[in-house]
Amino acid sequence: MSKREPSWLDDLPLAFKNYRDGRDVDEVECIIPDLAGISRGKAMPARKFSPTYETYLPVSIFYQTITGEDVEMDIENQWAEGDLVLKPDMSTAKAVPWAKTPTLQVIHDLYTRDGKVVDIAPRQVLKNVVNLFAGHGWKPLVAPELEFYLIKPNLDPNEPIEAPVGRTGRRGTRKQSYSMSAVDDYGPVIDTIYDFAEDAGLAIDTVIQEDGAGQVEINLTHGDPVYLADQVFYFKRIIREAALNHQMFATFMAKPMRDQPGSAMHVHQSIVDVKTGKNIFSNEDGSVSERFMHFLGGCQKYLPLTLPLMAPYVNSFRRFEAEGSSAPTNFGWGYDNRATGLRVPNSGPQDRRIENRVVGVDCNPYLAIAVGLACGYLGMKKRIQPGEPAVGELDDDTYDIPTTIDEALTLFEDDAGDIHDILGKEFCMIYSEVKREEMRLFHREISPWEREHLLLNV
Repeated sequence: MSKREPSWLDDLPLAFKNYRDGRDVDEVECIIPDLAGISRGKAMPARKFSPTYETYLPVSIFYQTITGEDVEMDIENQWAEGDLVLKPDMSTAKAVPWAKTPTLQVIHDLYTRDGKVVDIAPRQVLKNVVNLFAGHGWKPLVAPELEFYLIKPNLDPNEPIEAPVGRTGRRGTRKQSYSMSAVDDYGPVIDTIYDFAEDAGLAIDTVIQEDGAGQVEINLTHGDPVYLADQVFYFKRIIREAALNHQMFATFMAKPMRDQPGSAMHVHQSIVDVKTGKNIFSNEDGSVSERFMHFLGGCQKYLPLTLPLMAPYVNSFRRFEAEGSSAPTNFGWGYDNRATGLRVPNSGPQDRRIENRVVGVDCNPYLAIAVGLACGYLGMKKRIQPGEPAVGELDDDTYDIPTTIDEALTLFEDDAGDIHDILGKEFCMIYSEVKREEMRLFHREISPWEREHLLLNV
C-alpha cells in the first residue's frame, strides 16, 4: 500500500476493499439526492477527499424541474443562490462498479454555512420523520420492492418504447408473471446487477419477473428507513448502468408503455419498540394492536393528501388507469388483498406489517418512505380508526385516489396542517411549486396522439 495513501481508506467497508483489490483509488463522487431523487454533486481526486472535507452546492439545485428548468418562487433573494455545505456520511460509502478505475461514491448531508441542517433536502425530510418515532422509543422498519422495465434503447422520444430482445432473439410482448424463463431471458443483465450490487456491498432479497414484457422486480431486505432509501437511490443507478452494459435501457417511469402494466415501489412498513425489539403492531397475545389500527387510520386519512410525493409526475397517474391495470386505485385496506392500496400480508405477530402498494417507482424514495411513515405516525398520535377491511375488490369510491397530478397537487396544497408541519412548510411549498411548473411544461407539449387524431380530422 502506498505511503501517501489517505488513512481513511482503511476504514471503508470490506465490500469496497474487495472491489478495489489493492488498486489505487482514483476518484470520489460527493453526491446528494435532489427533489426527484437524482444524484447530484461533485467528483474529485481521492487524494483531495477526506471524511472531514466540506464541499459546496448552490441551494438552487432544489429549485429545478425534472427538465432542468428553474422555478421562480416566493423566496427572498432566491437567485442569490447561497451555497449549502456538503458533509460526507461515511456509512454510505460505496464502490462505483461501472467506473473504469476504482471510484468511491459517498452520500452527503446538507448544512447551512452556520451549521444548521437543511430541512428541504429529501434525505433530511426522512430523517426528521424517523426522529419523531425515536422520540417515542420506536424504530420504523421498511422493505421496498422495485419494479422496472428493461427496454430497447429509445433514441427518439417520439417513438414508442419497446421491450428488448432477449436470448431467444425474440422481443417480449406478453405478460409472464413469475416466469423463471423470462428472468433467464435477461440473465446477463440480472447477473451484472448482482455483480455491481456485490461490489457496492448492497444486498438483494429476491428477483422476479413482473407482469410486463421485460419488467423485473427486485426486493430488498427490511431495515432502517434512511438506510433502505439510500439503497434504492444506489440501486436505481446500478440497474441503469447494468442495462447499458448490455445495450439496453432500464426505466423507472411509472407507465412507460400504454398496453403494459405500470411499475410500483411497494413499501412494507412496521415499527418495533427499541427497548424490547418487539413489533408494536402486535399485542402480547399476538393479536392486532390498537397502534396498528391507528397507523392504518392515519394512512387512510392522510395519504390521499400526499399523493404527489408517491406519484410525482403526469405519467405517474397513467399507472392508475383502471382498464388493464394491476395498480390499486384506492386507499382501502385488507388482509392479503392486492386490490387494496394498503395490504396486510400474511405474517406472524413479530412480522406484522402494512404494505403501501400505491407508491410508484418513479418517486424519490426518501420522500415516499417519509410520507408513508408520517401519515401512520399521525394516525397513532391522533388515534384515528380505519374503515372496515375490504374483502375482495372494492366496489365503491370511498377510498378512491386522485386521478390526475393537478387534482393531487390541489389536495396537497390545501392541506396546510399536520402533514405540512411534519414534512416542513418550506419543503412543501418548494415541492409543490416545482411540480406545478413540471405540469405546465408538460401541457405545453403537442403529443403524437394529438398529431395523429386532430391534425387532419378537426
